[in-house]
Amino acid sequence: MAAKDDRGRAGEERAVRYLTDLGYEVIDRNWRSRQGEIDIVAVRAAELVVVEVKTRRTEWFGHPFAAVDGRKRDRMWRVACAWIAAHPDLVRGRRLRLDVVGITGEEVETAVLEHLRDLR
Repeated sequence: MAAKDDRGRAGEERAVRYLTDLGYEVIDRNWRSRQGEIDIVAVRAAELVVVEVKTRRTEWFGHPFAAVDGRKRDRMWRVACAWIAAHPDLVRGRRLRLDVVGITGEEVETAVLEHLRDLR
């Protein structure tokens, strides 16, 4: 399990660098509440973006985006609302958006990175 956790952390680090390069400001990471955990919270312009990161070696068990089904998306919304309630000063005037970053490949640093914006 430790290797899987290390791989997940490496994927999150790569996702943070990717988002930062696109002009996002990462304001929180690995935030936990009773409702669940948020991998990354970022802002860009008038948007507050909650990002789930899925890192896979292969698509043998499905594409990383497939892991974010309706139940997971609903949980993301609930956790995002809990984060907003805990940080109201960082939210004012911003639209909430849910994104997923999928990373697929043996080596996290060279793996394919895909960004699915605005889950609904």
